[in-house]
Amino acid sequence: MFIKQLALLNFKNYLEINLDFSPKINCFTGNNGVGKTNLLDAIYYLSFCKSNFNPIDSQNILNDEDFFMIQGYYLRKNMEENIQVGVKRGQKKTIKRNKKEYTTFSEHIGLLPLVMKSPADSDFIHLGSEERRKLPDSVISQFDSGYLDALIQYNRILTQRNKLLKQHQAASQQLTFQIYDEQLAGKAEEIYTKRKTFIEEITPVFQTYYRKISLDREQVSFLYESHLSQGDLAKLLENNFQKDIVLQYTSKGIHRDDLQLLLNNQPIRKFGSQGQQKTFLIALKLAQYQFIREKTGLRPILLLDDIFDKLDNDRVERIIKIVTTEEFGQIFITDTNPERISKLLEADRQAHRLFHIDEAGIRIMNDLPA
Repeated sequence: MFIKQLALLNFKNYLEINLDFSPKINCFTGNNGVGKTNLLDAIYYLSFCKSNFNPIDSQNILNDEDFFMIQGYYLRKNMEENIQVGVKRGQKKTIKRNKKEYTTFSEHIGLLPLVMKSPADSDFIHLGSEERRKLPDSVISQFDSGYLDALIQYNRILTQRNKLLKQHQAASQQLTFQIYDEQLAGKAEEIYTKRKTFIEEITPVFQTYYRKISLDREQVSFLYESHLSQGDLAKLLENNFQKDIVLQYTSKGIHRDDLQLLLNNQPIRKFGSQGQQKTFLIALKLAQYQFIREKTGLRPILLLDDIFDKLDNDRVERIIKIVTTEEFGQIFITDTNPERISKLLEADRQAHRLFHIDEAGIRIMNDLPA
């Protein structure tokens, strides 16, 4: 599976562009701020119906224009796919597959599997548990629609329960809370089981990639933490009911799950260097890629934004050698240095297309067919 062509209209800093891509490696080079990452974000939009960076769709419209449109032409399982995302100020976002509009966006998730590595991924290490829960949620949802549906329903019930907890007469609504708790417990058990299985399966793959990049200098691991490891959620909610009344929110559940990220059995947030943290995140993305490929039978599109920063040349070279093997499909890379990435790719005679972006626009600098 790969994207053949991308068309943008009024998207971020692009008024109108049409780009044709290599089915293997595509590189966007240019100074910071010229729009390299915006092109990756457009491709991300086509897979996930949203931006990886700004959840407010209207803020991705160019200047004072009324709308933006993203269109991608794909080859998937030897079939042509045309995906279109449209956002107009004050109106509902539309997603179309082959000119037919989706009823719900969740129908589309998983059709075009994608993995993205960007500098914003450092939030996974440094911010709260919500960022780390995105790991299992975003990966599992790309091959298991039942998981995504359970997650959507769980969050909807949780919102209703929290709203009731804020009401003055909440303590007298025990029957309603009992119904909510039973519904939450059923969805939570399904989500917890699949998250636990995912972590168990992806960990050895992640550790293998980390060893390849670091030459086995450090050991990395995860520790999955969940209230459900203590027992049935319905019972936990019942036992914490009075506490939740005081707090005015639900204090137990899979919405509080977290991952401990360990380097040599110590929190990588405190004890890992910037290079080690970035290696950790890249290895994790490569593991996600392999996991999705094995589950779906499709090779996801891989987006690598600014991967060279804070890594020594040897680690960068090893990463490029890994992602240019036959196990990986179409790849998009951004870099400020066109000579660096061109040299790495040409050394192995890898099929690629190199684009350079500046004030004059986008032009092809190098094109090596497959």
